[in-house]
Amino acid sequence: MTTRIAIFQSRTGIDPAANAQALTRAVAEASNGGAQMLFTPEMSGLLDRDAERARRNVRSAGEDSVLAACREACAHSGIWMHLGSLAVTTEDGKFANRGFVIDSAGEIRASYDKIHLFDVDLPTGESWRESNVYRGGSEAVVVDSTPVGKLGLSICYDLRFPALFQRLTDAGAQVVSIPAAFTVPTGRAHWEILLRARAIEAGVFVVAAAQSGRHEDGRETYGHSLLVDPWGTILADMGETTGVAFGEIDLAKVADVRSRVPAIRHRRPIGDAVTR
Repeated sequence: MTTRIAIFQSRTGIDPAANAQALTRAVAEASNGGAQMLFTPEMSGLLDRDAERARRNVRSAGEDSVLAACREACAHSGIWMHLGSLAVTTEDGKFANRGFVIDSAGEIRASYDKIHLFDVDLPTGESWRESNVYRGGSEAVVVDSTPVGKLGLSICYDLRFPALFQRLTDAGAQVVSIPAAFTVPTGRAHWEILLRARAIEAGVFVVAAAQSGRHEDGRETYGHSLLVDPWGTILADMGETTGVAFGEIDLAKVADVRSRVPAIRHRRPIGDAVTR
């Protein structure tokens, strides 16, 4: 039995109200296209590298207007959604980069805070310091009983840390969502190969909804939202265009691939490396 999903590739801007409208339109389009679940990128509600300007628009999860709009849209259309992530305030004054799984009644089934934060100085002169503004999460999250089965959650830079995905599959994940806002240079070099590697090594479907294009805050993101099956085959690639695309997830493929390459069953505890 297959499940039809939708992926929203966006060019999120600095106005939460406009971003909320784009997301609710995507929910309606996904539902009208027969999808049971919609996946959206990292920072779907606000993409703004001006920290002070962004701070004026970031709210707690309970007060976030984009989250409220998405919950209402899911309830209206009767569709599930992985809202890839929003910036939300936390008790310590920092932000969390938090994803939400919303069910077809508009209820929040689970949330996940991005664990790995991207701090780097690039040869291009760009400097990124997520940890200056964001607080990293600490818990791996798998959501039971979604339309796509057991769904493991991650966000963007998490993609580079295979141990997280081992935790997710050890907990039963059959599908992993990797919403992102990859830069263009790293996207060209690493995006596809890392996504396919995560799918292959874990024997899971990977759904990777991405930001794409030049944004209002001046940054440029890579796009190429992908749906990858457990064999590493790319089932959908959205290129650089924005909008909604559709794909099919057949969990029988997970069982089939894992029976042929039983890597999960063969995992063994490994101690510290020894230098000789």
